Amino acid sequence: MQAEVLVEVTRGPLVENRHRGHVAVVDWQGKLLWSAGDSHHITYWRSSAKPVQALPVVELGAADHYGITPAELALFCASHNGEPFHTRTVQAIFAKIGQDYHLLQCGVHAPYHKATAKALLLAGEEPSVLHSNCSGKHSGMLTLVTHLNYDPATYLDLDHPLQQIILDYIAEMTGYPREQIAIGTDGCGVPVHGLPIYNMSLAYARLARPQGLGKAREEACSRVTKAMMAHPEMVSGTDGFCTKLMQAAPGKLVAKGGAAGVYCVGIIDAGIGITVKCEDGSSRGRDPVVVEILKELGYLSPQEVKSLERFHHPQNINHRQEKCGEVRPVVKLKREG
Repeated sequence: MQAEVLVEVTRGPLVENRHRGHVAVVDWQGKLLWSAGDSHHITYWRSSAKPVQALPVVELGAADHYGITPAELALFCASHNGEPFHTRTVQAIFAKIGQDYHLLQCGVHAPYHKATAKALLLAGEEPSVLHSNCSGKHSGMLTLVTHLNYDPATYLDLDHPLQQIILDYIAEMTGYPREQIAIGTDGCGVPVHGLPIYNMSLAYARLARPQGLGKAREEACSRVTKAMMAHPEMVSGTDGFCTKLMQAAPGKLVAKGGAAGVYCVGIIDAGIGITVKCEDGSSRGRDPVVVEILKELGYLSPQEVKSLERFHHPQNINHRQEKCGEVRPVVKLKREG
C-alpha cells in the first residue's frame, strides 16, 4: 500500500507541499476499524512508546516503593520542553530514589521552551541533562534500575536487564512478535523499537481499555493514563500539542507524539487506538491530521476542535508576519471490515 496525502500546505492559490503518510485505527480486541495508506507500515515507535515503557515502573513495584506521584509518573512518559517545573520534578525523582541525576545518559540540548532557553542564556548558564526532553523517561528507567538493583552505568545497552524487560512489554502490549521487532538507537541513546503502526494502535487501545490483560497490567495501564491526563503539562509542556490536546478533552483521551512524524492516541473507555505516521517525518503535517481524525471519528466535540484550531489549521506565516497560506488536513479514512 502506498502512502496517501494526509495534509496539504498552501501558499497563495497553489498547494506548495503535500505530507503523505499512513493511519491505523484499531480497537482493544485488535480489529482494524479505519485506515489510510498502509495500516501495517513498519516504522520506529520513537517517543510514542514512552507510556508503554513506563508500565514496568508501576507493575514491578518501583513507583510505589519510592512514592512516585502521578505528576512524576506523567513525566516518565514525557517529551518535555525543559521548563523549570520539568527539571525540578526530575531532581525530585532522583532525591526519592537516592541517586545522582548525573546518572542520566540522555544527552544535553537547550530547552525547547524558548523563554526557559533565553533565561538560561541571560544567566550565563549552560543546559544540562535535566533539560533533555527525554530526561523524564530516563528518570523512570533509572527508578526501576535502582529498585531492581541493576547496574545503572549500562542501562542504555540492549542486553541490559532493564531494556530486555522493556522489550517484553513492547511485544506484549503491541501483540507483535518480540523477535521481529526492529531495534535502532533513539535520539536519547536508548533502544528504539520498529514495528507496524497497526500494532502501535493496538497498544494504545489496550492502554485505554486494558481489559483482559491481568490485574497488575490493568492497574499499571490505568495509573499511567490517568497520570498523563491529570498532568498533561508534564507530557510536553505549557504550549505543547500533547498538553493542549489532553487539556481540550479532559479524561477522554491519552496522547503522545514521537519524532519522525509519529503520533499515537488512545480513546479512553472506547478502547480505540490511533496511530499517524507522516513519511517525511514532519510534525507540521502530523498534528493537523491527528485533530482532523479525532474530529471526523467524533472523538472531539466541535468546541474541543475549535480550541485546537492553531494545531488543526496552522497558518503559513512569513518573516513579516503575513499570512501566505495554511496547513490543511485532507486525510480520507477508509472504513475496514
